Amino acid sequence: MEDYGLFRVAAAVPRVKVADIDHNMKAIVGQIDKAETEGASLVVFPELSVTGYTCGDLFSQDLLLRKAEDAVAKIMAFTRGKFITVIVGVPVQFCGKLYNCAAVIRNGGLKGLVPKIYLPTYGEFYEARWFAPGSDFLSQHNVASGHFVNDGKRFCREGFDSEIRFAGQQCNISPNQLFTIGNATFGIEICEDFWAPVPPSSFLAPSGAQIIVNLSASNEVMTKYAERKMLISNQSGRTVSGYIYCSAGYGESTQDTVYAGSSIICENGSLLAENERFQIEDSMIFADIDIQALDVLRQKKNSFRGMAPDGTSASEYSVYYSRYDLGPAAPTDFEKSLHRAVEPHPFLPEGNPLEIAGKSREILSIQTIGLVSRLEHIGCKTAVIGISGGLDSTLALLVTTMAFDRLGLPRKGIYGITMPGLGTTKRTKSNATDLMAALGITSKEISVVPAVNQHFKDIGHDPDVMDSTYENAQARERTQILMDIANQEGGIVIGTGDLSELALGWCTYNGDHMSMYAVNSSVPKTLIKHLVRWAAENVFDEKAEKGRRSAKEILLDVIDTPISPELKPADSDGNIKQKTEDLIGPYELHDFFLYNFHRYGWAPKKIYFFAKRAFNGEYDDAEILKWLKKFFWRFFSQQFKRSCLPDGPKISMVSLSPRADWRMPSDAKAKLWMDELDKLS
Repeated sequence: MEDYGLFRVAAAVPRVKVADIDHNMKAIVGQIDKAETEGASLVVFPELSVTGYTCGDLFSQDLLLRKAEDAVAKIMAFTRGKFITVIVGVPVQFCGKLYNCAAVIRNGGLKGLVPKIYLPTYGEFYEARWFAPGSDFLSQHNVASGHFVNDGKRFCREGFDSEIRFAGQQCNISPNQLFTIGNATFGIEICEDFWAPVPPSSFLAPSGAQIIVNLSASNEVMTKYAERKMLISNQSGRTVSGYIYCSAGYGESTQDTVYAGSSIICENGSLLAENERFQIEDSMIFADIDIQALDVLRQKKNSFRGMAPDGTSASEYSVYYSRYDLGPAAPTDFEKSLHRAVEPHPFLPEGNPLEIAGKSREILSIQTIGLVSRLEHIGCKTAVIGISGGLDSTLALLVTTMAFDRLGLPRKGIYGITMPGLGTTKRTKSNATDLMAALGITSKEISVVPAVNQHFKDIGHDPDVMDSTYENAQARERTQILMDIANQEGGIVIGTGDLSELALGWCTYNGDHMSMYAVNSSVPKTLIKHLVRWAAENVFDEKAEKGRRSAKEILLDVIDTPISPELKPADSDGNIKQKTEDLIGPYELHDFFLYNFHRYGWAPKKIYFFAKRAFNGEYDDAEILKWLKKFFWRFFSQQFKRSCLPDGPKISMVSLSPRADWRMPSDAKAKLWMDELDKLS
C-alpha cells in the first residue's frame, strides 16, 4: 500500500480507576486493539496511565509499583506480532529512586523508558514528593549548569543512557532517546516538560524527531485549555513537527482537581485532530501526519538546522541522543480512509468569513504598501494601468488607487487605459470604463485593432488564422501603448498578471508578462475574487452619482464575469466565447497543484491522491489527472517567462519570483514528473 509520506497516529484516553492497575491495563489493551484496527502506527496514552496520575502517596507502595511493572509486561505481550508502537505512562524504580516514565512498547518488547525532566511542585502539584527528575540522567556538569552544558561553544543538552531491567526486559532509561518507525522519528516529553521555558522538544526536533509525543495529566482550570492548545500549536509550528498531546481523563481523582482527557494533534502549527473533553467513557482520536511535508519544510528552513547563536548545528546536538529503529510502520490503507482534512483552496481556506476578511485586508495592505514604497522611492506621481474589465486588472487598479490615497496623491494621476481588441465584449468594456469613472481616475480608450491589423499586413499574417500570433500581437501592442504613455506622463506601468498565470505561463512574453511593478505577481487566481469583494464592501462602498453605477456594483459584476483574455471574437450574441478555464483547466485545481508542489514538494502521485479527496464530487478522477498533466507540462515549459519577471510584493509562502522563491533553470526537464503521471493513467 502507498503511504504518500503519511504516518497515522492516535491519542487514546482510557477511563481509569486510580490504583486499579488490572482495570487500567485492560482499558489500555482495548484501545490498542482499536488503534491497530484503524491502521495506526503509533498510539499514545496519558501520563501514568497504568496506575492513574493521582495516586499520591500510594506511589511509595511496593505493591502498586510491582503490579504496574507486571501490567506493562502484559501490555507488551499483547503487542507481540503487531506493527503498532505503544507509549504508556508508568512509574519506574531505578537506583533507589522513582521516575515518572513513558514506556515505549513494540512487538512484545520494551524499547525504552523516557523519564520526565521537569517536576511541578507548585499550586496543586507535588510530584517532587514522589518522583526524581529525569535530569538525573544528564551529566553532572549538566546538572550544575541547569541541565545544559556551556563550554563557550555549545549550549545544549548532554546526557547518557542507563540500562535497566523492567517488565522482564533490558532497555535504556534516559530523556535523550529518539525512536524511528518506518520514515518517522519521534521523541518524548512529559507534561510539565512542555511548559518549561525551553522544552525538550526544542532539542528533540532539530535532532531528528519529526513527531513529538507528550504524555500528560493536565487538570482543567479556567483559561488553561485555551493556553494549552495555543502552546501545542505554537510548539508544533516552532519545531516544524507533528505534536501528539494526550492528557489524563475521567476516573482520575477529583478530590481537588478535575481532568478532562484533553487530546490534541497538531502539525506545523495547524490542528489536525482534537477530542471532546469531559467524556466519561474511553476516547481516541486519529490523525495522519505528513512526514514528507515536514521534512521538506525543515529542509527549506536553514535556521532550523542551526539552533544556537554561535552557529552550532543540529547535527552537533543530535550526538547526545540515542536512536532506536523500531521497524516498519503499520500497513495503513490511506486510500480507504484518511484522518486528515484536505483543503481544496489552500491559499485562503474557506468556511470562516471573519478569517477570509482578515486575510483579504492583510493581502491588500501588503500589495498597497509595496506599491506605495516603490512610488515614493522613485518620486513617481503617475501610474499607468491597462484596464480590461477583468479580475486581474481590476485588482491592480484598486491597489493602485489605495496606494495613491495613502500617499495623498490625486487619483487623476492614475491613467487607466482601456484598449479594445479583436475579442473585447460589451460587458467587460463597460465595466472598465464605468469603474474608472466611479474611482475618479484619468481614463483613455485606445483601440489596438488598427495597429494590429497593420501589423498583420506587415508580417504577412492572415487575420482569419486565430493562432498564437493572432493573440500575442494584441497583447504586445497593448503593452507597447502602456509603456509609451508611461514615458509621456512620467509614470510607471503597473502589472496586472497573477501568480496562477505565471505558474502556467499563461501570459504573452514581453506582453502582459512585462511591467514596471507587478502588484499581483504573488496573488493566485482563487484569491482575487475574495480581495475584490472585500475591497468593494469595505473600501469602495461609496454612493454613485445619479444615473451611474457605484464602484461596488461594478466590482461585484466584475467578480461574476467569466475569466477570459478576450483575444478572439465574441459569439453572435456578444458574449465571451474564449474562456480561459476551458482551455487550461479550472484555476482552483491549478492553485491546489501549485501550492502543494511548491510548498511541500509533493510528487504528482501525492497531489493526485489529495486532489481526488479535496474535489470529490466536483471533478472526476480523469479530469483531475488531465489538468494535472497540463499543469506540470506548462509549469516546466514556461519557466523562461518566470526567469525575467518584474518586481512585485510577496504575499504568501508560495511565490515564483526568480530572485527569492523559485530558482529553476529554464531548460529543466519535466520527464520525471510526466512519467509518474503517465503511470497513473
